[in-house]
Amino acid sequence: MQKNDIVEVDIIDLSHEGQGIAKVEGLVFFVDNALPGERIQMRVLKRTSKIGFGKVEAYLKFSDQRYQGLDLAYLRSGIADLGHLSYDEQLVFKRQQVLKNLYKIAGITDIEVAQTLGMAHPIAYRNKAAIPVRRLNGQVETGFFRKHSHDLIPMEDFYIQHKEIDALVLFVRDLLRQYDLKPYDEVEQTGLIRHLVVRRGHYTGELMLVFVTTRPKLFRIEQIIAKIIAAFPNVVSIIQNINDQKTNKIMSSNFRLLYGKETITDQMLGNDYAISPESFYQVNTEMAEKLYQIAISFSELTADDVVIDAYSGIGTIGLSFAKQVKAVYGVDIVDSAIEDAQKNAERNGITNVQYVTDSAENAMAKWSKEGLKPSVIIVDPPRKGLTESFIKASVAMAPQKITYISCNPATMARDVKYYAELGYQLKKVQPVDLFPQTHHVECVVLLERK
Repeated sequence: MQKNDIVEVDIIDLSHEGQGIAKVEGLVFFVDNALPGERIQMRVLKRTSKIGFGKVEAYLKFSDQRYQGLDLAYLRSGIADLGHLSYDEQLVFKRQQVLKNLYKIAGITDIEVAQTLGMAHPIAYRNKAAIPVRRLNGQVETGFFRKHSHDLIPMEDFYIQHKEIDALVLFVRDLLRQYDLKPYDEVEQTGLIRHLVVRRGHYTGELMLVFVTTRPKLFRIEQIIAKIIAAFPNVVSIIQNINDQKTNKIMSSNFRLLYGKETITDQMLGNDYAISPESFYQVNTEMAEKLYQIAISFSELTADDVVIDAYSGIGTIGLSFAKQVKAVYGVDIVDSAIEDAQKNAERNGITNVQYVTDSAENAMAKWSKEGLKPSVIIVDPPRKGLTESFIKASVAMAPQKITYISCNPATMARDVKYYAELGYQLKKVQPVDLFPQTHHVECVVLLERK
């Protein structure tokens, strides 16, 4: 087989990223927008000695599980890379990802993995958007980049974002056209408006709009702001972020308040939170609450418990259960997150928490020397999972339970295996669909000391 050859293939499985898998002449091919049970004509895009990549030229047989109503722009951009699969089957797929990783990486086959907890309405759930602004065919456009590129696909309905965020983005796009504000050109390194970032409080409905620009001066910004707040009274914060670097990072650290407050507020599990442009705050509030409730339930917390909240962020997990326990010790490497966590504790009248800026393993080593003996450690690490030094440091503190919130089943399974070698047994596993229509799966697991 050579590039551009067309072959008939059967799709036999899905990759962990939601691509269809076919086998041809001993090679495994990955194909976008193809589902198990489908037979297709596949064009060969690329091949190596072991794997290949193809695209669908024609469908000869469709899967019964295919959702036919999806706009293909959502697949091409990666916004909803699993949106062509029926929602019930998405939940099955995500549970299978957890099972496969526990089996292949951790060698665990005797644990019950619960059915994935899904959403009743699995669209329009995101409370945050970062939308690139570019010029296409002589006109300012907002949309999303095609996968693995910086080619903009214009969009008006982003499918998984809250509809009010979509409406605000379109309104601002039209103002940019009206006032002829120049969009950013990555190649020429010219133009003014790079991105529009919008955040929305799930319960409060408060909106924050951030203009990400290449330079400080914003032409006729007063008139623009007046029109925005007249059309969207929920906009309580308009901020400018000045990012003049040639970088893929959306925002710099240079912020300027243009209108209203520097933060918006929202609630999670009964607590109030102030959210800044940079705050880490789960993008799906409804499912984040369920995720945290599962972690709290698994931990079986009592009034005598001392809990470490590792990777605490702005405190959303630890503050959710602080009033149920004796004390909470939170740690995060990001200084601004810890400042936010401390403010959020004060905001909610919670006094039995202590937050420090440090790596989690360093903080735990210090706390251990001071005689701290946690009964529970709750961890919510990034996609790369836990470091070996963190795992050793947490085991050295000998908590009865370690509750692990994971956003990557592969690194979670690797870490579970290492914990097992150090005397902690996997007891419970609950996948949670925090990101419907995408291949991502969150999971809560409980480890107990043998």
